[in-house]
Amino acid sequence: MFWVLLLLLAWAVAGTACTRLCLAAVRTAAVDTGTGHGHDLTLYEAAFLSGGPARVADLTLVSMARQRRLLLAHTGWATVVDPRGRDDMERSVIGAIGPEGQSRIAPVRSAAADTDAVRSLGEGLVRAGLAVPDAAARTTVASGVRQVRAAAVAVLGLGVVALTLPAPTGMPRDLVAVWFALPLTLTLSCLAIARVEAHPYSRWASPAGLRLLGTLNRRANRAADDHSLLASVAVRGIRAIGEPELRAAFAHRDQLPRE
Repeated sequence: MFWVLLLLLAWAVAGTACTRLCLAAVRTAAVDTGTGHGHDLTLYEAAFLSGGPARVADLTLVSMARQRRLLLAHTGWATVVDPRGRDDMERSVIGAIGPEGQSRIAPVRSAAADTDAVRSLGEGLVRAGLAVPDAAARTTVASGVRQVRAAAVAVLGLGVVALTLPAPTGMPRDLVAVWFALPLTLTLSCLAIARVEAHPYSRWASPAGLRLLGTLNRRANRAADDHSLLASVAVRGIRAIGEPELRAAFAHRDQLPRE
């Protein structure tokens, strides 16, 4: 009856993950007292709320590249054209590239995302009630959804192991499958409910921040100027970039430089 132990483990995994998701949803609803009215998001703030520090670095790189003050080659290298940064974010990127004025995009992106300027931006959004504090990052709906997804995969895996055990189970295998279908159904149901009630999920933005992001995104979709393009990059990431060469430059961002 080893499959019973696997079934109990499946229920424990599914129950724990679903409980955490429910608690995260309740906690989020309880603290959602802000509306975000009166706060116009800057592009940097929108980037942080959408994708965190890394998105801010991406937006800064794209913005400087479109202004021809930074060259992003399709080979994945960044070259400084204008060394005078217009704000703290741009100065952070230029400083991350280094005194030689040229560097791979991946280390530049990583270093620029971990600067005081980006941290100050995040702290300001937290104080405004638009961003989720780092201490609460593991208790958001987004993290709960990830845990339930992982639990669903784990339950499915445990069920497969139970059905493929060489030893006799003492019960028809189709009935064993039904028993494992119950915790799997629980996890899938929680995901479906979260999709309806709490989507979109965000690792960074509070509910008030998500509402402002939705407003910004609708404005960007209605316009076609350069600011709207950068707003799309801030909200959706580099996949919103239309230029093939610029997208090719970012396609190398996660590759290690060759010696």
